[in-house]
Amino acid sequence: MPAINGQEFLRRIRHLQPEIWIEGKRITDVCNHEAFKDILKSKAALFDFQMKKDHMDLMTYNSPVSGERVGTSFMLPKTKEDLEKRRLSTQAWAKLSGGMMGRSPDYMNSCLMALGTASDHFQDSLSRGNNILQMYERARENDLTFAHTFVNPQVNRSMLYFEDEEHPISAKVVKETSDGIIIKGARLLATQGGITDELLVLPIGGKYISESFIYTFSIPSNTPNLRFICRESFRYRTSQFDHPLGARFEEMDTIVVFGDVFVPWDRVFLYNDYSISMQLASETRYFTFLLHQATARQVVKTEFLLGLAQMIVETIDIGSYSHVQGKVSEIISALETLKALLLSSEINAKPDKRGRMVPDVNPLSAAITSFPRLYPRFIEILETLGASGLISIPTEKDFDSPVRGDLNQYLQGASCEARDRTKLFRLAWDVCLSAFGGRQKQYERFFFGDPVRLESGLYNSYSKESAMSLAKFILDSEEIE
Repeated sequence: MPAINGQEFLRRIRHLQPEIWIEGKRITDVCNHEAFKDILKSKAALFDFQMKKDHMDLMTYNSPVSGERVGTSFMLPKTKEDLEKRRLSTQAWAKLSGGMMGRSPDYMNSCLMALGTASDHFQDSLSRGNNILQMYERARENDLTFAHTFVNPQVNRSMLYFEDEEHPISAKVVKETSDGIIIKGARLLATQGGITDELLVLPIGGKYISESFIYTFSIPSNTPNLRFICRESFRYRTSQFDHPLGARFEEMDTIVVFGDVFVPWDRVFLYNDYSISMQLASETRYFTFLLHQATARQVVKTEFLLGLAQMIVETIDIGSYSHVQGKVSEIISALETLKALLLSSEINAKPDKRGRMVPDVNPLSAAITSFPRLYPRFIEILETLGASGLISIPTEKDFDSPVRGDLNQYLQGASCEARDRTKLFRLAWDVCLSAFGGRQKQYERFFFGDPVRLESGLYNSYSKESAMSLAKFILDSEEIE
């Protein structure tokens, strides 16, 4: 089956029936559950979008195997034009949510493309490279969706902590059989866990205590003994007037519990090979392709926040104040910087030894270490511009009640009626102050992990020789007459 539409996506998710728990109860019909039905509709809209005639050329391409139209996010980029198409397709999807859907399908599709097209790196005595290549091709040809997890439970972050081997907390291999491996323990932060076709489990990175933690695999979301435990849902109301973002784009984050989960060998891509694991990012460049996708989405998100800020300015007519202009200009500068870094990564892209056109990682790393600081500042700017208007926000029902006249009189804007002004300020509130907005801020702050570690990684990986040579030249040069 080639690229799918929204109806097919929902049919598959409904058929899966994975084990998902929320507020102490197991979900029996995820597509109609209050916490999930609207995010699933929003995801379905992405698939419908890609199948529209006007969008198909951008959102799909001809499969190298079947010749059918498949999703652009699965495309192996061989030219800079291919990278541009990947970026534009990501941004086309991101615009449907204002960049608020951080785990749209193209995110993990990009990861799987990078892993699958570097399948030779996974080759060992058991030919596991064939497994990841087949998984990539299966996903591409069937438009599969993936959640993923690569974070261990946050139990004890001290350097001297070691887990009890007999009662594991972090998911580990507890048994190896002729048919596969058995995983027991937990992983964290599987966003959209249980509402995708598959769960991709990636290495946790860093140094491993034992070989039982060295593995990569993908399994269906309804695999026996696989459990997804949800946090509280931030979709509090169905009204898109009251919760314009939370009602549609609440993605849900889950704890993944592996209760002696059996993983067949043909779904294992990496196991008990420290060398392959440690070189995974450098060889497959999956992190670089994820950076490219994420930065493309964050550009759209920044543009959305800029538009929202300017709408607030015009609605309450504060654009003549210099400090207001300065605050909005901060967002403009950030937007143009992110756009420039993204384009720089494509302009300076180079083919790797596998013939893939890989974006320049340096500008992308600069973007991803900047955005965790930029995003909270964007929120602070919106909060400052909106001021008390972000608190004085009656609900949709208030405007349909006997107090409507009071609201129309006292909550009107400089250029709009009270209902429209309130609708705008509720959108800004959902970005800044709601539970959904708070989660978004924390999410962007730690999108690729600890910001300090990311900055250290950029420092250690960035070549500073040219800059030092220039500084040394100036230091040692004679005075110019």
